[in-house]
Amino acid sequence: MDDAKLHAPAAAQDTLSVCSALPAGDALSVCSTLPVHAAPAPAPVPKDFLCIPVPRRLRHRADAPAAFSLWLNILFAVATTFIVANIYWCQPILIELAEAFDVSYERVSNVPTLMQAGYAAGLLLIAPLGDLVRRRPLILALSLAGTALTFGVAFTSSFAAFQALSFLIGVCTCVPQILVPLAADLAPPARRARAISIVLAGLLLGILLARVLAGLVAQFAPWRVVYYLALGLQAAVFVLLYALLPDFPALANKDVTYAGVLLSMARFAVTEPLLVQASLVCFASMACFTNFWVTLTFLLGGAPYFYSTLVIGLFGLVGIFGVLAAPLVGRLVDGVLPWAAAVLATLGLLVFQGVQTGAGGVHIAAVIVVCFGIDVFRQMQQVALTSAVFALEPRARSRLNAVILIAVFAGQIMGTAVGTQVFVRFGWRPAAALSVAWSGFTLLVMLARGPHCARYTWVGYEGGCRLRRAVPAGVPGGGSGGPARDAEADEATVGVQSSLVDEKEKEKGAP
Repeated sequence: MDDAKLHAPAAAQDTLSVCSALPAGDALSVCSTLPVHAAPAPAPVPKDFLCIPVPRRLRHRADAPAAFSLWLNILFAVATTFIVANIYWCQPILIELAEAFDVSYERVSNVPTLMQAGYAAGLLLIAPLGDLVRRRPLILALSLAGTALTFGVAFTSSFAAFQALSFLIGVCTCVPQILVPLAADLAPPARRARAISIVLAGLLLGILLARVLAGLVAQFAPWRVVYYLALGLQAAVFVLLYALLPDFPALANKDVTYAGVLLSMARFAVTEPLLVQASLVCFASMACFTNFWVTLTFLLGGAPYFYSTLVIGLFGLVGIFGVLAAPLVGRLVDGVLPWAAAVLATLGLLVFQGVQTGAGGVHIAAVIVVCFGIDVFRQMQQVALTSAVFALEPRARSRLNAVILIAVFAGQIMGTAVGTQVFVRFGWRPAAALSVAWSGFTLLVMLARGPHCARYTWVGYEGGCRLRRAVPAGVPGGGSGGPARDAEADEATVGVQSSLVDEKEKEKGAP
């Protein structure tokens, strides 16, 4: 037997045996009609923007998937910071925009409203695509579109074009809400809350940093320089994402359509008690957060402080120090049940809102303490509730996150509108007392449903009140409820991570 026959597969060896037993002429005619076992076709190269191959070192390999490192987590946070900042660059420079475009203050106030409306549209219509398609090309496409639109805003001389571009920029700013579920999918279960907290810290940092930087730049340069800065940061973020973001296959949701994704969001929003609880808490808590930061400008600009716009803007730096506590917040949430962390955070928010009600207009030290405290505890509350909700349906994390963020967005609108009206009509103390009332409501919602309720139980404390996270033997980490639910959540996450192999790669490995 020759070498070709020795090293051929079994079916090919049978063919070679038959052919070698025939006369030369017959062997040629018979064997030419037999099937040939060709080598499997190579898997197609994944592409960005439908035409640019993904860099080889960033392509997904089923046998050696990319690890979720601290550096990748920081990349997610940095991208989140400067992408979400796009919504907030305009807020400190509205007066300059009104003068530059020769429009009334009433008309220019539509710009942040359009930004927020675009962001809401992106949350509802684009962010849930993270459960349906590969996330690297989706993130890169939105980032590149945001960069191009920022270029238009920086150079346009038409206010109508400025408004339209602002809305579209808001739509593209939903990228952070694709990165948060991706971080939850990739992080080990025992470090999931820390991973989420770092990305959410980038989100809050972007909100505060944009306001501070825009205010500082506008003090010394024309308003367009603010958008030149935004354009440069957007381009840098796009380059970083293209060069460093690994390509992960789409989740194994083969039978889900885009319409099905949207319908399932509506179903989750009314049938999942934990999601409803988290959404109500985030709605009211974000109303408190925006009520504080919006009315803070009025408080510090009037009696007894009379601070300048520049000094008021620097108070955002105090909030930034609170955001930087993200790793500690995530570690704490990873060590206890999410319910316990959320209740602790809600109590902390209630205390600090009480401090603001009692002394916010009396001494500046109270304001500084509250700036720091509400940022830390709001972040803890958001991380705890998000990590708990993500354990419900690991293959639907983008949709679950979108439902929570829509509630957050609605709370932001309510806090801005109602808080401003109360402050203008009744003063700083009633406005702060309103936040105390909203915080009390969030505490009641959290206490109405205990940490170990079954998935579809709406109210009660079945399963006891154990607060520390149980870690069953052989299970790394925990979920949002008792030992059985902890194990289920971790097994589901492992299933999500192992399912990050697309069908073509499965076909490539099939015999």
